[in-house]
Amino acid sequence: MQIRSIEKELRENAYPGRGIILGKSPDGKKAVAAYFIMGRSENSRNRIFVEDGEGIRTQAFDPAKLTDPSLIIYAPVRVLGNKTIVTNGDQTDTIYEGMDRQMTFEQSLRSREFEPDAPNYTPRISGIMHIENGSYNYAMSILKSNDGRPEGCCRYTFAYEKPAAGEGHFIHTYQCDGDPLPSFEGEPKRIAVENEIDAFTDLLWNSLNEENKVSLFVRYIDIASGNYETRIVNKNK
Repeated sequence: MQIRSIEKELRENAYPGRGIILGKSPDGKKAVAAYFIMGRSENSRNRIFVEDGEGIRTQAFDPAKLTDPSLIIYAPVRVLGNKTIVTNGDQTDTIYEGMDRQMTFEQSLRSREFEPDAPNYTPRISGIMHIENGSYNYAMSILKSNDGRPEGCCRYTFAYEKPAAGEGHFIHTYQCDGDPLPSFEGEPKRIAVENEIDAFTDLLWNSLNEENKVSLFVRYIDIASGNYETRIVNKNK
């Protein structure tokens, strides 16, 4: 699979929706994670990311304008021991609780499906990073409707053992803008990542559509020590 430019992927797509990137820095020392959200409605755009323990959560920027919190207020990132969970919905908690009971990433998601937001049926995208004894691997999942038919849920998991330095994988909810919004198709896209967290954060934020972007989270985790750096960028300030 060709390595794609994440800058090109984002600049040429006005509305990929919500997106997860997992990978490894070019020097091989850092596990890389990024998550962004976008919005077309006032309710979706009225959000910020805030730190919450070792993870983050979404929060209404202006509580007075919040109309329906059900699919927009959640914890996108939680940490369970040496595992970092990143998702686009409250399935973060489902994965956390399942893995805490010794279930696998895939087993934990069996109780969930795509979002009940007809006619889009937004896919649930999830990622898990596992760092232990200087080794690192990650997996990604997408739960989506069967070509827009809500009676069928298609479940895909992609696992990446010993990921290559300088590479990552990018999965997002929508192929592009539309009405209804078309779900992501195919495997997560193989992309290049940066060595330096601030450079990668700037690259991602500046490449997202100016009108639709809402918030961005980026984390670099030292594979040897488990120490991490986090960046959060919010359009609403």
